[in-house]
Amino acid sequence: MRQAVLGVFVGILLTGVGIFWWQGRAQVESNAPPPPEPEEIVEAPDELPEADPADMVGPAPPEASELTREERRFFRYDRNRDRIITRNEMLSTRADAFRKLDTDGNNLLTFEEWAITTSERFAEMDEDEDAELTPAEFATSAPARRPSRPACRC
Repeated sequence: MRQAVLGVFVGILLTGVGIFWWQGRAQVESNAPPPPEPEEIVEAPDELPEADPADMVGPAPPEASELTREERRFFRYDRNRDRIITRNEMLSTRADAFRKLDTDGNNLLTFEEWAITTSERFAEMDEDEDAELTPAEFATSAPARRPSRPACRC
């Protein structure tokens, strides 16, 4: 019942907004300048303008800075790019690993299980215990690199 009343109220509200918008558009259009007289219309030329591009110089393209593998990994967590990872930034990016953190093995993951594991990981990385990760502290959590395989077995 409550949803039906809310639906009717929202419908009336949207209808009222639509009427005010429609009246406002009509007011703007009535004050528009009149169309030009037929003698004021300028014919478009049939030929395209020509220019010598040899003398033209465009703007230089922007240069992309190359980030190291560790810097790219750091900036995936550092959302506001202040070169510091806060606890909230670290927790917000852990949504993909949420299902891997089921500690009691019941295929149900509570927020507490997830937050405790992530908080413990953050605390391990935060050596000076100031609740912020510097790039050097964050580098200690880098995953071990796998040896690269050759492209083919020749």
